[in-house]
Amino acid sequence: MDELDSYSRTVSAVAAEITPRVAAVRIGRGSGSAVVVPGDGVLVTNAHVVAEARRGRADFLDGAQAPVRVVGADALSDLAVLRAERPADLPSPVRLGDADRLVVGQLVVAVGNPLGLVGSVTAGVVSGLGRSLPTRSGQAGRVVEDVIQTDAALNPGNSGGALADSAGRVVGINTAVAGMGLGLAVPVNATTLRIVETLLREGRVRRAYLGVVGTPAPVPADVAERHSRHSGVRLAEVVAGSPAALAGLRRGDLVLDVGRHPVHDAQGIQKQLFGDAVGVPLPVTVLRNGAMVDVVAVPTELG
Repeated sequence: MDELDSYSRTVSAVAAEITPRVAAVRIGRGSGSAVVVPGDGVLVTNAHVVAEARRGRADFLDGAQAPVRVVGADALSDLAVLRAERPADLPSPVRLGDADRLVVGQLVVAVGNPLGLVGSVTAGVVSGLGRSLPTRSGQAGRVVEDVIQTDAALNPGNSGGALADSAGRVVGINTAVAGMGLGLAVPVNATTLRIVETLLREGRVRRAYLGVVGTPAPVPADVAERHSRHSGVRLAEVVAGSPAALAGLRRGDLVLDVGRHPVHDAQGIQKQLFGDAVGVPLPVTVLRNGAMVDVVAVPTELG
């Protein structure tokens, strides 16, 4: 009974803190949820909630309403930023956590507006980490890496809502229903915060294009011992005519470093491909046929 009481107290405390700060939003023909985050009248939701719309309304649990406009949306991370026309209409922001510190089995609480039911709360655990979520914008495709998988019940309308840890810190923005009993959330971490800041500043996220597709792979034992490296990214595809192909990268190469930084997964490459990398020489070190090979690629802008 004590454990149940403790669990109930934790979930109730998180719900009490987060629920007033999660709005039901209707933007154009889309609807979902949005989270009030630090900033002057700023809310974060999913890009697929806002679609092409520019204005809408946020409704809070206490009955308050706030007209909002879309500052920017990034389909390739499924994040969008809204700003209230009157910032004073919004409640105080949530506290943000760091999804990179989550562990499987950790308690999480989802708050949103599923099926139009404002202020709904579900609880569960982190049931998986490091999941991938394919996204697309026009002809451009990307994979959102390190997506959080949870068994906290998510339904249509939860999109854009908060996923919080037991301390009431928002660690994810709920984005998709993965299947029976599974939901996915875009992590709140340094990369996503950079995306939000860029949307606030520029209204869009410029990205550099390299032209590779890869998966994590172990480094051969002899190389791992010599260079203290245990994993890299095996290139499954190098797009013909891409900056990667022009630089001499090949399918089967094991990428160890990009921009002089070790990489262990696709996110390690993607997080270096923001707008400031366009047109700038990018050194890449790969293991090919047992030998270290250095190349220099010059990323172009992802159109």
